[in-house]
This record gives sequence, structure tokens and C-alpha cells, in this order.
Amino acid sequence: MKFRKSKDEEPTAPGQVAIRKRSRVPGVMITQFVEEIPEGKSHPDFTRKPIALTIQEGKFGFFKAITTGDPTPTVTWARNNGDISDPERYNVLDDPLTGEHQLQMPNVGVDQADTYKCFANNEFGRAVVTVTLNVIEVGFKKSKAMQESRLEKAVADLKKSLRTRADRQKEERKDGEVDDKFWELLLSADKKDYESICAEYGVTDFRWMLKKLNEKKKEMEEQRSQYVEHLTNLRHIEIKTPGCAEFEFEMALKDPNAKIFLFKDGVLVPFNNETDEKHSLRQVGRKFIFSVHGLNPEDAGLYQVDVEGVNVFSTDFKIPMVDFLVKIQEVKAVERQDAVFECVLSAPLPKISWVGKNASLVPGEKYDITVSEDMLIHRLVVKDCMTVDKGIYAAMAGIKSCNAWLLVDHPGVHFIGGLSDIYAIIGQTAELECKLSRENCDGIWYKDGKEITATDDLKIIKDGAFHKLIITNCTDEDNGKYRFEADGRKTEGILVVEDPPRLNPDDLAKFSEPVIIKVGQNAIFKLDFVGREPTKVQWYNEGEELLEDNHVKIERTSSHSRLLLVKCQRKDSGEIKLKLKNEFGTIEALSRLIVLAYPGPPSTPKVVSAFKNCITLSWISPANTGGTNIVGYNMDKRKRGSNIWGQVNPPDQPIKGKQYDVKDVVEGMEYEFRVSAINFSGAGEPSTPSEFVMARDPKKPPGKIIDLKVTDSTYTSLSLNWTKPKEEEGVQDEAKGYFVELRPAENTEWGRCNSNPLISTSYTILGLKSMAMYWVRVVATNEGGDGEPQDLDNYIIAMPPPVRPNFTDCKMKSFMVVRAENSARININFEASPMPTIIWLKDGMPVSKRVTVSNTDGTSQLLIPSAQRSDTGIYTIIVKNIVGQETFSVEIRVTDDPKPPGPVELEENVPGTLTVSWDSSPDEKRDDHLHYIVMKRDSIKRTWQTIAERLFNNNFTAVNIMPGREYNFRVYAKNDIGLSVPSKSQTWGVVRKKEKFSLNIAPSKPCNFDAAPIFTVPLKTHTSPEKYECYMSCAVRGDPTPYVTWYHNNVSLNTDPNYYICNSCGVCSLLILTVGARNNGEYKVVAENSIGRAECKTQLKIRE
Repeated sequence: MKFRKSKDEEPTAPGQVAIRKRSRVPGVMITQFVEEIPEGKSHPDFTRKPIALTIQEGKFGFFKAITTGDPTPTVTWARNNGDISDPERYNVLDDPLTGEHQLQMPNVGVDQADTYKCFANNEFGRAVVTVTLNVIEVGFKKSKAMQESRLEKAVADLKKSLRTRADRQKEERKDGEVDDKFWELLLSADKKDYESICAEYGVTDFRWMLKKLNEKKKEMEEQRSQYVEHLTNLRHIEIKTPGCAEFEFEMALKDPNAKIFLFKDGVLVPFNNETDEKHSLRQVGRKFIFSVHGLNPEDAGLYQVDVEGVNVFSTDFKIPMVDFLVKIQEVKAVERQDAVFECVLSAPLPKISWVGKNASLVPGEKYDITVSEDMLIHRLVVKDCMTVDKGIYAAMAGIKSCNAWLLVDHPGVHFIGGLSDIYAIIGQTAELECKLSRENCDGIWYKDGKEITATDDLKIIKDGAFHKLIITNCTDEDNGKYRFEADGRKTEGILVVEDPPRLNPDDLAKFSEPVIIKVGQNAIFKLDFVGREPTKVQWYNEGEELLEDNHVKIERTSSHSRLLLVKCQRKDSGEIKLKLKNEFGTIEALSRLIVLAYPGPPSTPKVVSAFKNCITLSWISPANTGGTNIVGYNMDKRKRGSNIWGQVNPPDQPIKGKQYDVKDVVEGMEYEFRVSAINFSGAGEPSTPSEFVMARDPKKPPGKIIDLKVTDSTYTSLSLNWTKPKEEEGVQDEAKGYFVELRPAENTEWGRCNSNPLISTSYTILGLKSMAMYWVRVVATNEGGDGEPQDLDNYIIAMPPPVRPNFTDCKMKSFMVVRAENSARININFEASPMPTIIWLKDGMPVSKRVTVSNTDGTSQLLIPSAQRSDTGIYTIIVKNIVGQETFSVEIRVTDDPKPPGPVELEENVPGTLTVSWDSSPDEKRDDHLHYIVMKRDSIKRTWQTIAERLFNNNFTAVNIMPGREYNFRVYAKNDIGLSVPSKSQTWGVVRKKEKFSLNIAPSKPCNFDAAPIFTVPLKTHTSPEKYECYMSCAVRGDPTPYVTWYHNNVSLNTDPNYYICNSCGVCSLLILTVGARNNGEYKVVAENSIGRAECKTQLKIRE
């Protein structure tokens, strides 16, 4: 709950708190001095607050308040601008029993008009309420001379106090800077106010202003669109009644619970929906009305309304610093005279607000509102005062106001009811009437300012207080202004003699009779009329105006009009309207055109019964009767195979009913029939022919069908097959068709699946509900009717035939290696009916939540988005339905590139052998498939040879270690992903002990064996099926030994773990363990040494 902070807060005693409390009585502000009030005690409050008072000067006035509180509060009174210590002007009365307190003012003066406060205090708190006293000043209008002297003095004093415009200092601002308030005002202002706002803020570049304003409007609309759907009818703040200003707008919020904030000069202002608070909001539908009560100069400023922090409306409230030097005074006026209220302001103001009897007054026939050239003297003239004009009138200038009474006297005779303007048709009687306040008073009648007397056509009648002027047989000369005067009073009224279009009643009755014609004939409508010219003549057909063309001819004169419709058709039928209009009125005449045509075709005849000597048929009347009644029908018949129709009924004897027995038939012959309708225009088009019917006695219904069975079924359909029933002469005849009937198990009624009989002995029922239970039967039928139905032996369920689960993919993998952090995916295809239940297990337990399983019709997929080593295991799918179940298991091994083994050590225990040992790879404990490979190279062959594979321990004994050679060893760790980086040993060498041998060799010439690489055995073209191994090899020679690199589609394979590459003694080989589509393409071997380079290419084709 929000409470408004008062302008001047009352100080509290040391140690006291100030807690705002809300009273049940609106407008009362309570301040509590303690955190908790003892039980049985209470802070002060008002059960009745003083009521605002408007009173005439010199009268007795008082404020009354009733308080509550324990202990009993002390009540004091105060006023904002002055004190109440004068005992002659203020009396304070207190009644301790009732808690009633009064502030009395015996003789109210103008200077006592103010805002008063009533305080109620006890030790637990304080309650405050404010009330306004308005005093109506009287006695000003003593004489015209005094009034003029006071006005002159007020104007002179005003001119002395005014500053010239040249003396005013404009607020300085830097070049190029515009106050933000300027844009906020423009965003909510009307275009007509742009110029004045720019002038106020010193903006002269209107083109720049409009461009910048459009940009800001787009930005503001984008922000508003988040919360506001609709914003219109923005009305800026203005003072509506004394002491209250309002502004309003219509707004539709997207969220009705959106928060609305009110700011004044950028400071948040609390408000509520109580009208006696300082700021209030009243919402009526989409209209939001904000009010500011108890106006004072501090209320001027920029008011802004925000919705959820977005500005929707800004308005600048300017309060002119002006007061009344001379207030309006009480005016006494005689009825029918004008009353004048006049006031003088302390500063020029182009316009003030006038209020009469709580309603705003505007210039018009009743009121004149004027202002002097110096904009200081403002005047309100109430014209032609009547009793109803009596009341209080007020003038408002800014937040200042003054008011006074208007009193209306009724001297002598007066009019209770005056003359009214009347309208009369030429040749008829007109009557003007008025009523006086007394019966014993005569008067005089005037026309256009000239006195009139009674004649044969002009009668003057006095009936008590009523005075009448009756004009018989009005003519154009009777037009004018009529006045009645009595005892100096007068009333006026205008008589207008009109000459509108008129019709003779007999002619109108004759015109209203419908015109009936046949198709192709002409229709004529004619009507005489009288009335002042010019008269506009218009003809309509079914509300659509007719214009002259080849089909429509219109004749117009000053006394009649004639309409000719040429060669009418059925579509021309409808309402015909003649509309006559001149300056005095409009008249219409209605008729109807009926165009008769041949009737439309009846419905197709249906066979009611058929015998060997009589066939009975029936039909339905045509929807189009041709505009008249159907008088009969003609029937034709035609034999099968013939092109000639023959009439059944005699030509001069139409069929009266809609059923007929045809007896002129031959037994065993087939006939078809058609019918045509007859109206007064003749016979219309025939109907479509009936079905062929044979003239023979009725047949017997067929028997039951034989061997009804289900041939196929799905979740939404069912296929049936059966054998036609047997014929038994005299018992059951041949079946001509079949109806398939279906009944859901929960229903008791059968429904037919086909509307027309089936010719074939098979049918598929569609649109079944999956797994629903149905009963099915088939009924044979022929011309004799339906036979007995044949049911299936048992109910059926909408589902395919039962199928035991079976996996349909013959190439399913049972082992899968997945690199860690990659996704693992298993797709399983199956067939089963009905829809099976699918369960996935990991090592015999349900899979974890991080594993996603997707099942569709015939497919199940298991997905591990980011595989971890812990996901390694055997995954089993169980597909199960009512027929059986099937399982399949896939081992998924999640691993990564193996880490290399530890340091390699060499030890010779037996001559000629060497024990190679190494530390385990860090992955050995996590990967039970990890093993080791040992390779050797000696100083003679200089190529690496594999000497041990699939080692699951950490040592190996190498044999055939020759003395005098150096040996190097490598140990690889290998798993399902590939090889690790090798761990290398130190070079091992055994020195051979040799005896001294000397040989004298003649000096020889040095030989150079260096040679560029050359392929002695090239690669061959390979064709391999998928998932098989592929082995490629070639031989290369060169010195120094060339370095060999393998390429697939120009991509190096030497570091690819998916290929096994070996180079031994010049033989280069490449092994692809499992060939796939990705391996298809060109393979190339490049051999390089310091002398040169050679390459060899081949192609690998994958056979599906």
C-alpha cells in the first residue's frame, strides 16, 4: 500500500516513530507514534470528517468532525494562510460525550476563504484531515460609477506590477542542445501545437525537428508495442472544475496486470482510485482519467504516464500566476433580458474558463464570452435569461476561481409556452399556438412585422391563456415569420409551407396491383403525381435503380412517370418501386412484376413397385415453378435399346398427382421413364430418366452369403471376401448386390459401410480405430429386398495379422567401437504385429537416462550423445508382443587412442637372446582389449620388423641376436581404435671378438652406388566387396633407402590408424581391414631419397 508524503510533515518527539496508517474514512491521514499499541488502546481517527463548504459572505458557517481513540484525543483546528485565534470570528465547541467537535464562523468574510485542518492527537498517534471554505462575495455592484472607478484603479495597479517582455531573461542553453522535455511534449502533442512548443524552447529549424521527431516516434512505438496494443484520444491536462485538473487517453494493454506509473518532473508520484486523494486514476473501459485535486502552484510541471517503464503519454501543466483583482458579483436580471458577469485579472490571460451550474460554458446562442484587448477584463453574457438560468456561475483563471449568483425576476405577464416553428403541406391546415401566464390578457398577431386580422382562411382564437392562429388551405404566400405580442412580451415562430410529392390514393392502389406477364412480353408501370418542381424520379427493381437501356425505357414529365420493361425474363420478377423526391420530401410507391415462365424439371422418377402388368412411379415437384402454380404433369416412357419416347398419359389429361400407375407395359420388357411439369405457360423441360425397370412380378430376397472371411487387416482397415448365395426357385432369388455392415463393440446399432449395393464379392472397410473391436456382417440384396445378414464367426480387432517379432536387417553388427566423446548410435529394424513393446538393457540392466531411445513403426534407435568409457558394455534390445519376443545384443566399446607404454629396457640373459621389457600403458587397466606389439631393426637390414603381436604381458624375449650388429626396439600399445606412439629402446650392440688378420690389398678406386628410387614392381588395380580386407603391395629400389609415403585421393595415410602400412626390404604394403565406400578412389605411393623421387598409382573400386 502506498501513502503520499505530506508537504509539511509534523515533527515527532525524540524516541517516537512515524508509521503511516490508513483510515477507513477517505482523506484522513494517520501517523502512529509507537511500534505496537497496547491491547484496548488505539490511535486517533475520524468517523466523520468535515465537509467542504461554499457559503455566501455574511452567513453563518461551521465545520463538524467526530473523532475516536483511546485515550480520548485532543482536537485542534488551524488554517493554511492565517490563524483562528480571533474569538469574534471563530468559535471552537467540543462535546466529550459524543466526540463531536465544531469550528463555527458566525459572520463569514471573504478573507476567511482558505484550507482548514483538523488535528486529533493522543499519545499513540495523530490524525489529520483538510477541508476547504469557499466564500461568495456580494455587494460589489452598487453603482456603475463605482464599478468603473474600481476597474480603472485595478488596471493601473496591474500595469505597475507587470514586467515588460524585454525585461525577461531567457534561459540559456548551449548550441545544438534541446531539452529532453521538448521531445517528450512533442511526442504527445497535436500537430497544431508544434509551432508554439518550438517557439517556447527556441527551436527554429522545423525540418530538422520533424525528421528527429519521426525517428523518436518510431523508437517510442517499438517500445510501446511490447505492452500497449492501442493508444488514442490523447487529451492534455486542463482545469475542469475549481481545484481539480484532469488529463485522459484511451489505451488497450496487452497484459491487463501491467503496472502503470505516474511521474511529475521525473519524480514518481503515488496515486490510487479514490477521488479525494491528491492524485487519482479513474478507469472506464479503455479510458484512463488522471486527476490532480486541491491545486496549488507547486502542481505545475511535466506529467508523464509509464507502462512497465515505457512512456506512453506526456503533458505539460502550466499554472498562470494570476489572481482576481475584481471578482464576479451577484447579478439580478429580469426575464428575457441579458445578464453580464465581469472580472478583472492581475495579469493578462487570453482565456479563462466559465462554469454555470456545474457545466462548462462555451460561446453560442445562449452565451457570449469576450475578453478585452489587454486580456485583463473578461466578460460572460447570459442572453435572454429565463428561470432555468438561475444559479451559481464561476470564473476560473488557473487555480484561482470566484463565483456569484444569477437571480432572474418574473415581472408582469410572461409566456409559459412560446410559438414554435411549424411545417405545413400546401392545401392543408397550419396552427400556431402560445400560452400566457394570465388568462385576462389580449395580444396582437403579426406576420413578417405586419399586423394581421382574421379572414376566411385565417382564424384568430383566444381560449383562456391559450392564443391560436389557424391557417386553412395553406399556400406559398403563407410562408413567413409570425409574432404574438402581449403586455410588452413577444414570441415568434416560422411557418414553412411545403409542397412535397403526393399521390392520389386511388391511383396508388391501382399501381400497387401486381403486373403478371409471360416470358418475352413487355411490362408497363405508370403513376401520376403532384408536387413542386423540380421532382427527381427514380425507378427500382428489387432495390437496384433502373437506368435507361435497350431493355428499360423511362418517361418523365412534371405530372407523371412511365416505366417500360421490354422482353421481360424470369429474372426481372420482383418488387418495382417508384421514388419521387423534391426539396420538401420523398414519397415511394410499390408494385410487383411477375414474369411467368415454363417450369423446371421435376426430380428423377423413382420406382414404387413393379409387376408384370403395372409399374408405379413417384416424383417430387420442381423447385422452379415458373412463377405460377403447377397444374399437372406429363409422363414419357422408352424401352431399352430404343431412341423414341412415348407419352404415357393422354395429351389432354395431365397427371394431377405426383404418383402414377403405368399399365401399358409388356411382361419381361425393361423401361425407363421421365416426367415434365405443366403450368399456365405450358410444359417445361423433362426430368432425367429413371433407372431401367423390368415389367415382372416382384422377386424373392436372396439368401445368406457363403464363406465370409477376413483376407487382410491393418490398424485402420479390414478386407473381406465371400461367395454369393445359392438360388432356390420360389424361396430365394439371385443376389444383385451386397451391403457390408459394421458395429463397434460398444454400440448396439449397425451401420452400413457402402450406400450403394456392391457388385463384387469383396470389400475393404476403411477408417477403423486402431486396436478397436468390431462386429462385421454382409447382407445380400436384389429387387425383392435384403436377405438375412451373415456375421463373422467372431469379433475382429483393427490390427494387422499377428506377426512374431523378427529383425529384418541381416547385416546387423554385434560389435561396435566408438571413440570417447563421440556419439554412439544403434539402429534396429524389425517387423511385428501388433505393435510390440521395446526394451533396451545394458549388461542386463535398464539403460541410464543419458541414453536416448526413439521408437517408430518398425524401427528402434539407441543414441548415446557423448559416449564415455563407462558406456562400454553389451546392449540388448528386447522386442515383445502377444505372439512372442526376439532379442539382439550389440557390444559397444568406448575407448580412445591408446597411450604409449612406459620406458623400454633391454637385458641379455642368454647369449643370442635379448629380453625386452616395458612399463604398462596407463590405459591397460581401463581397456581389457589393449595389447602390445614389439618391432625390431638391426644395423644391417635397417628396416623395422614386427617380432611379436597381441602381447598381453610386459616383456618379450627376442632371439637370433647376432654379435657385431646394433639393435633398436619399439613397443606399441594397441586397442580397438589403433596404435599408440611407440616407446623406443636404447641401441643395443654386441662386440664380436676377432683374431688379428692382416691382408694386403691393393688400393682400389672408390665406387658410388647412389641411385634414385625406382619401382621394380608397380601397384595393381584392385576391386573389393564391402567389409572385406584389401591388400596392396609394390617393390621399390634406391640408394639411400627411399622414404615411402602412401596417399589416398592425395591425402597422406602414413599417420592414419585405419590403415596398416609396412615397408620391408623394399616391399611396400598397405592393408585395409574393412573396406567401405569411403575407401573408394585413387591410391598412390611416393618414394623419395636425396637423389630423386618416384611414384606409382592404382585404383580401388568397391563392389556392392
